[in-house]
Amino acid sequence: MPIKTGKDYIESLNKRRIRVYLFGEEVKNPVEHPIIRPSVNAAAVTYDIAHDPQYQELSTAKSHVIGEKINRFNHIHQSIEDLIKKVKLLRVLGQKTGTCFQRCVGWDAINTLSSVTYEIDQKLGTQYYERFLNFLKYIQENDLFCCGAMTDPKGDRSLPPSQQPDPDLYLRIIEKGEGGIVVRGAKVHITGAVNSHEIIVMPTRTMTEKDKSYAVSFAVPSDTDGLIYVYGRQSCDTRKLEEGRMDLGNVKYSGQEAMVIFDDVFVPWERVFMAEEYEFTLPLVERFAAYHRQSYGGCKTGVGDVLIGATATIAEYNGIEKAAHIRDKIVEMNHLNETLYACGIACSAEGYKTPSGTYQVNILLANICKHNVTRFPYEIVRLAEDVAGGLIATAPSEKDLRSPEIGRYIQKYLKGVNDVPTEHRLRIFRLIENISMGLGAVGYRTESMHGAGSPQAQRIMIERMVDINFKKKLAKALAGIE
Repeated sequence: MPIKTGKDYIESLNKRRIRVYLFGEEVKNPVEHPIIRPSVNAAAVTYDIAHDPQYQELSTAKSHVIGEKINRFNHIHQSIEDLIKKVKLLRVLGQKTGTCFQRCVGWDAINTLSSVTYEIDQKLGTQYYERFLNFLKYIQENDLFCCGAMTDPKGDRSLPPSQQPDPDLYLRIIEKGEGGIVVRGAKVHITGAVNSHEIIVMPTRTMTEKDKSYAVSFAVPSDTDGLIYVYGRQSCDTRKLEEGRMDLGNVKYSGQEAMVIFDDVFVPWERVFMAEEYEFTLPLVERFAAYHRQSYGGCKTGVGDVLIGATATIAEYNGIEKAAHIRDKIVEMNHLNETLYACGIACSAEGYKTPSGTYQVNILLANICKHNVTRFPYEIVRLAEDVAGGLIATAPSEKDLRSPEIGRYIQKYLKGVNDVPTEHRLRIFRLIENISMGLGAVGYRTESMHGAGSPQAQRIMIERMVDINFKKKLAKALAGIE
């Protein structure tokens, strides 16, 4: 099947019958719902870019499985070059959408499973890798959007899954039979879930033998019986229900998160990639986290480019672009943004080949990348708000601007430099608001903190991965200590 266009992708979503709830009511047509549709538009860009000659090298790849050109989001990394192209592609998509385009998690999931299932089979004689390859062929041949679902509700964080008062607070196997397994639980903060064709589930943490029923990984179509989606609210989301587009800031795109409930969902064995092999949850979680933390060196810098551009624009509209302190703040924003990108490229360039042939990023450097992401976007946002001024938080609405009674006052008193229309100035204010604290914050500022793991998760990995004894030896040798 040829690579889908954005239009093909949107049409394919309409063929599903999924249960989505928003504001306590079931959404009959998620694709056309005004709150959801901007996230569909953002995901569609990941398809359209595969047909853009300017980005063909980044957005497509030759599959090592089916031997055909495919959308890179369904590709298994076969080289260092593939890892680097991933980061570059994500940056371009961040620039084009200014938000989360939602396909990175599924991409990171298939790459993780391609190496982990192979190693499970090598040690235990299972058939998970063959099942995974069959699934991979299916999504590549049909150019499907895969959503990765890892994070569980977790309940009492001080207790492991098997000791929770409610055993369903981590997704688990409740039944195993000849035809497959039945699972129960939920996954939260799931990016792009409502916009996906396939949901790929993975355990959220390392498990012990007592927790083995929670050591499960599988894939199911997004409209499988027993799946229920609860769409996550975003700041200012009801603006999408209003007339006009200016107050959205980003007038076409947004991100998406949802809770996915698995209400006793049946999964056939051919779609199961881990079932109680708890000892392999450690490499699965580590590798997936590293891939996803690498991703942030691309997508966040792309959105950062948009925010920096908006900041430079509003400086011009305010008539302050030549002030030394303004120029210095924009330099600092660029410095921080390019540092994030450098980390994404570095962990890719230091990647390595696993036994399955899949290339894995450098896990330590990927964690360094994401740890910087938990800090630098906050400073970039602070500087953007500093340069822009208070109107990003207090500007009147588009209805006021259009009002026959008071619109002329808005036009008069909220004008900046004389040759820039007041509306243009207000639109840039709204875009900065969107990225820094509104609808776009889910794809930039707020998500930079907890997406792909909280700061402490990266610090744990950094402590684990750094060979501190080697560094001690270096110091002692130079100090002349035997």
